[in-house]
Amino acid sequence: MKKRQILVTSALPYANGPIHLGHLLEYVQTDVWVRYQRLCGHECCYVCADDAHGSPIMLKAREAGITPEALITSVKRDHVRDFDGFLISFDNYHSTHAEENREFSNLIYRRLKDKGLIFTRKIVQAYDEQAAMFLPDRFIRGECPRCGAADQYGDCCEACGATYTPTELRNPVSVLSGKPPVERESEHYFFALGHFEAMLKSWLDDRRVQPAIRNKLDEWFKAGLRDWDISRDAPYFGFEIPDHRDKYFYVWLDAPIGYMASFKHYCDRTGTDFDHYWKPGSTTELHHFIGKDIAYFHTLFWPAMLEGAGFRKPSSIHCHGFITINREKMSKSRGTFITAETYLKHLPPEYLRYYFAAKLNANIEDIDLSLDDFIQRINSDLIGKVVNIASRSAGFICKNFDGKIRCGPSVNKHELLRSCSETAAKIAADYEKREYATAMNRIMRLADSANRYFDKHQPWKIAQQNARDAKLHEVCSISLIAFAQLIRFLTPVLPQTGKKVEDFMNLRFDRWDTPLFQGDFHRISPFKPLMRRIDRKSVDGMLAASGQSLGKEPEEKPDEKSTFISYDDFKKLDLRVAKVIAAEAVTGADKLLRLKLDDGRGTRSVLAGIKTSYTPESLIGRHVVLLANLTPKKLRFGVSEGMILAAGDDEALLLYPDEGAEPGMKIR
Repeated sequence: MKKRQILVTSALPYANGPIHLGHLLEYVQTDVWVRYQRLCGHECCYVCADDAHGSPIMLKAREAGITPEALITSVKRDHVRDFDGFLISFDNYHSTHAEENREFSNLIYRRLKDKGLIFTRKIVQAYDEQAAMFLPDRFIRGECPRCGAADQYGDCCEACGATYTPTELRNPVSVLSGKPPVERESEHYFFALGHFEAMLKSWLDDRRVQPAIRNKLDEWFKAGLRDWDISRDAPYFGFEIPDHRDKYFYVWLDAPIGYMASFKHYCDRTGTDFDHYWKPGSTTELHHFIGKDIAYFHTLFWPAMLEGAGFRKPSSIHCHGFITINREKMSKSRGTFITAETYLKHLPPEYLRYYFAAKLNANIEDIDLSLDDFIQRINSDLIGKVVNIASRSAGFICKNFDGKIRCGPSVNKHELLRSCSETAAKIAADYEKREYATAMNRIMRLADSANRYFDKHQPWKIAQQNARDAKLHEVCSISLIAFAQLIRFLTPVLPQTGKKVEDFMNLRFDRWDTPLFQGDFHRISPFKPLMRRIDRKSVDGMLAASGQSLGKEPEEKPDEKSTFISYDDFKKLDLRVAKVIAAEAVTGADKLLRLKLDDGRGTRSVLAGIKTSYTPESLIGRHVVLLANLTPKKLRFGVSEGMILAAGDDEALLLYPDEGAEPGMKIR
């Protein structure tokens, strides 16, 4: 495989507020791709920075009684903390309010001006007389001049995607004072974007952007590329335009240049050749990961600026959709505006990383974070399927075989391990194409196969007959080798768990395609729990901490007083051991599994509401406690001939008899 040199960026978070779950979708998407590239042995540098300029930051600092510099320093500290908490592996995290950014902004401006691509003209702007300032685009709200949607910003419409000037907005009002702004004239600086129309049309093919973005670009081209206003009037927090007092670079000019500035900061620190990555015709790759709402700036203004200033253009611009929570926009009033900090106080970061990965693909569709689905998927996939393999196998190896798994040629030829090896290339292709959901699906299908293999051979029964049986050794070894392969596949998504498994199995997941085991035997360490199931209380606590109010009626609390039954009534309950011989999900039911049980006298079918806690495959061969003399009941999805016992509220924990129990044994 040819070694690639790749520079990757995510959009710069604005330095006036906390990182929230909507932001994190992008950084997780990028980080997974970056970690995969590194796992393949490529040189992959990931840089980002705080977007630290603009009137909103100036006004927020003024409101707080501090300088803008103090505000952005504090916000950056919090952003870095949250990104670290979510295991985002930046090689450099910088700020647009840095000397590197000032130098590159001035350099690009001068190069464009020298080519006659910068010019001035007087414009009419919205001015808030009460606030005594020209209003930034985002501080004016009104009706879209294209589609008529109400309450839209002064630069673009969230309803139809149109871009326009604030003066085109219908019925505008100032966000600062709530009053209609007046119009005042001012001289501004413009970039001749239309000069690059032919270049942009030929450059923007499906290798650079997704088809949906390409279609949107066609609309913009048909409407005509207008000259771009790159200046703002004082008061403004940003970089002054060279030789022009009280005129500042518009934040969208120096924000993408922040990618270059952050990388230059990295190069100065590490000795990396900056020009090698940014010169025209460079053989390196440059990938931007962004939200679909800022595609206009990244696919038109940014490449045109780079072309005009003599720098290379991006290799690809990867856009993603937005996040909804329980199918609604994040809302502070509903408690679903969840910050990274709040989430991390209640749940592990890898759970959200996995859930996003299981939903993400290369399209720009919005993604819904259904909290019920989130709980079910984590408990089912990560704990019930993947971790379950190691937790069930490792004890036999450590207790009966001195902690050594068999890993010679005869073991590696097994069908399950061959399937893992053959699927590796497909999973790699999925990661490369950002089809993470497909990759997660392939991995979970392999995990299902590993659990079926383990259950089929029933090692617990083999151990009862002969704790040193060669077949027991083989089954548990193959299961653990498959588990290691699955974790390596998941390492870009679950880097923390990957490190834990490296320690547990004495491995290194440092390359995608190298053999994990050498020789005939490999020693592992005693198994320690890798993950814990999500308790609904943790999610509810997170929502409560976010000011949660989903508009639901409060649940009626059960009577705290105990209700006693007589001993004679209790004796009527026929509690017996039963063995699960088949299990399947019930079509159309959210929580039900249909279990076929051997109760020692025959078989019976039982419907159990445990789907959110157990996969059908993980139950086959296990013993459960059955209430055998319950009258069969006809339910919507069929007849249930009994009830199995489980504990818990939102999460069902089955009651298992001790080892040695057989179907039909009565519970005393």
